[in-house]
Amino acid sequence: MSPSKVTFLGTGTSQGIPMIACDCAVCQSTDERDKRLRVSVHIEIGGKSFIIDTGPDFRQQVLRAGIKRLDAVLYTHEHKDHTAGMDDVRGFNFHQQSSIPLYARAQVIEQLKREFAYAFGENKYPGVPEIDVYEIDGQPFTVQGINIQPIFVKHFYLDVLGFRFGNFAYVTDANSIAPDEQNKLRNLDVLVINALRKTTHVSHFTLAEALELIADLKPKQAYITHVSHQMGLHAEVQKELPPNVSLAYDGLVLNL
Repeated sequence: MSPSKVTFLGTGTSQGIPMIACDCAVCQSTDERDKRLRVSVHIEIGGKSFIIDTGPDFRQQVLRAGIKRLDAVLYTHEHKDHTAGMDDVRGFNFHQQSSIPLYARAQVIEQLKREFAYAFGENKYPGVPEIDVYEIDGQPFTVQGINIQPIFVKHFYLDVLGFRFGNFAYVTDANSIAPDEQNKLRNLDVLVINALRKTTHVSHFTLAEALELIADLKPKQAYITHVSHQMGLHAEVQKELPPNVSLAYDGLVLNL
């Protein structure tokens, strides 16, 4: 089963755009597509509501998108720009009167336990996040009847998970993908892939590297996310892209 709707909650890098104290053309741009919160995506599939990553802007993103229900959170990896907003699942606890399932690799769960120890203690203070934590790895898994295929990618030396739902796949924070994992990204209608900037970076694809991978994988449509201010103005970069590739932007909605 593929998603019926995908909303880009955030498409920026770890510092967002505009970046603090930066006077570059992108950070000073008045084009709303150049204003990027930390990377996250909302997926509606089979009547369920999933969010991938809860970064520092999680609360703002959920309010802006008008998301009223959350059935599960999937985590790509443990970096703070992907996990720092976990506490704000409390709003869904109150609204839904239920705990929120979190799905992550063991190392991510350990990081969450350190950063949000109060949510994991035996004697919890009233009002802390109510969560159910499930460990995942490279094997396909099912969440409330929805089949999900993890894809291992490398973020320099760190293992990160991408996720495939039917003919849609989401990969962020990667600079290499092994051939066997690339094969899990073929025959897609939509691929979301990260590209930080045009110049080389130690842990992220450049725009040229992402475009090369897209050309090899041949999705019907691809979207670039996790974009830094160094990439350039959205309107200008978009003109350079092939017809089946677009720069994603905050608030972009795909009805699939």
